[in-house]
Amino acid sequence: MTPDHTIVRARARLVEIPVETPRSDAIQSFRAQETPLVEIVTADGLAGTGYSYTIGTGGSAVMALLRDVLLPRLIGADSRRIDALWHTLRDTTRSTTPGTLTALALAAVDTALWDLLCRRRAEPLWIAAGGHHDRTEVYDTENGWLHLDGAALVDGVLSVKERGWNAAKVKVGRPTLGEDMDRLRAVRQAVGDDFALFVDANQGFTLPEAIRRARAFEEVGVAWLEEPLPSEDVEDHAFLAARTSIPIAVGETLTTVPQFRAYLQRHAASIVQVDAARIGGITPWLKVAHLAEAANVPVCPHFLMELHLGLTCAVPNGAYVEYIPQLRGITRDHILVEDRYAVASDAPGLGIDWDRQAIDRMTVGEEVVV
Repeated sequence: MTPDHTIVRARARLVEIPVETPRSDAIQSFRAQETPLVEIVTADGLAGTGYSYTIGTGGSAVMALLRDVLLPRLIGADSRRIDALWHTLRDTTRSTTPGTLTALALAAVDTALWDLLCRRRAEPLWIAAGGHHDRTEVYDTENGWLHLDGAALVDGVLSVKERGWNAAKVKVGRPTLGEDMDRLRAVRQAVGDDFALFVDANQGFTLPEAIRRARAFEEVGVAWLEEPLPSEDVEDHAFLAARTSIPIAVGETLTTVPQFRAYLQRHAASIVQVDAARIGGITPWLKVAHLAEAANVPVCPHFLMELHLGLTCAVPNGAYVEYIPQLRGITRDHILVEDRYAVASDAPGLGIDWDRQAIDRMTVGEEVVV
């Protein structure tokens, strides 16, 4: 091991970022984004910064795992051996793995290691992770939340089309099918047939209701139906997928690579929405993406657009990035969108320009340093 690559210091802090837009879906509302930030420093003074997130609760538990278990085990390790470190840390947390809290803690460390690696190589993430293309299509979610009435929903999605974008997502799961259909018909009539309209149920349906609504949603040309059922139920997703022409999108709440394998083997998902935070970082994210590539299935990751842009561009089956701004309060730049394509950053690292002063202002609780 080259001494310069040795990890000599690691620290973590919890940053709470208010939501920019009121957000609601079939099962929850969003209060704030808790953002665990991890910085890893090597003997030569090079540093990498990584992060994960919650939607308002659980951040203190992630911080406890970082403080008590993960960060101390980094000291003295070779920062370049990212896959080995990921497995070592995962094995250390066997009693809480698999699980979202452990995955979020692992992701904050893993993304910091990738940021460090990219900076050492003077390469952007999209090149270091594969470099397949330098831009990818973007779709909007911010104008499709469930609490919006019909007029506001139509105005919002129309504004997306007027920006030159060609896709947006609308939340479904109103108390009755008729309410969902009224909203979707109004949007389709406003944007026309050539606009990609995705819908997201956030695991809110039973199987019979999912079948009923999927058949109705076919009328308005829905391009995918996202999380129609509880994510742990692979068999019911497979049953539903065989009974609708709408592609089924799944993955934002899955936390292991084998879970995705099961969905792909059962033809239970036609769109993979792997989330780098909830899967445990960039290292397993790439494994899921290549698993989906082998099954000829596109990857359209959930949330985290600032991180997922580079990853989606890295792989050949990366199709869409979800547009939900959430880091603007603690960053100095923003994703560049040309026409309907988000352009990957050429800056070395993850492509995120952190605003350290803003991070200091929004940090909650005590900083962890080892």
